[in-house]
Amino acid sequence: MAGNNTYTREEKLKSRKTLNALFTSGNSFLHFPVKVFYRPADDVDLPVLQTGVGVSARNFKKAADRNRVKRLLRECYRLNKQELAEALKKADKKASVFFLYIGKELPEYGFLEEKIKQSLTKLKNQIVR
Repeated sequence: MAGNNTYTREEKLKSRKTLNALFTSGNSFLHFPVKVFYRPADDVDLPVLQTGVGVSARNFKKAADRNRVKRLLRECYRLNKQELAEALKKADKKASVFFLYIGKELPEYGFLEEKIKQSLTKLKNQIVR
């Protein structure tokens, strides 16, 4: 088995306080069609990596479409997060990350997975430095 490819409750970014801090004082970069917000986490109780996903209701009017894109984002992240998590553990750092899909069309899984992989690599280089 290659690694632990789970996405547990503790790893999900749900705290309103953390989300507000992430969007107001965090950093971001764009890897179209995914915008990535990230911020080093200070809380000792948090896991190494907390992640959230979102899709604009402006671009996807139907909730079913938004939910599909969010499922795809979570699945791509879940299968490719291992390298980033290991690098953060090694550097003894923690981070909060939010993936926002800003494209206007429903993505294909393979296309989205490639973009998430590239985003995670860029994120690892920026956080761990």
